Amino acid sequence: MKRGIQFQIPNEYGSFLGEILKPIKIADYDWFVGGEESYFVVEDTLGDSLFPDRVMGMAGEELRQIIEDNKYYLIFANLKAYPTRTAIMDIETYEDYAESECQLALLVIDSSYVAIYIKDADKREEMLRHTKRRGYEALDYITDDNDVRTRLSV
Repeated sequence: MKRGIQFQIPNEYGSFLGEILKPIKIADYDWFVGGEESYFVVEDTLGDSLFPDRVMGMAGEELRQIIEDNKYYLIFANLKAYPTRTAIMDIETYEDYAESECQLALLVIDSSYVAIYIKDADKREEMLRHTKRRGYEALDYITDDNDVRTRLSV
């Protein structure tokens, strides 16, 4: 069974979260933001933390503005999308994710490795097509057979 997709992004400054999530209506969700290590880029140097704190329920429009309207450097990121007005929690395992209201989990590891778990099959396929168009490397499905993650966190 397909769980999501995985791929690699360039290890450089950019707006990769906004680019990756283009097929998703970010503002339609409330978001768990793990507060992992990523930084705004100011005058070609690292500035303040992109997500200084862990947030349980960031409004989708606020997240969209942060990730689309800024340049930043990702090291680690942990974003999870929930339908608005749903109880938000940090999901630890795939099994917890599968049983939860969480619709999408996006993880960035070591600046380059991206894993996106998406429950909706149509949205997962659109995300795969979008990722192919962007030209990201090492694109593959995450399946029951190849998912080596024990936790949905970074």
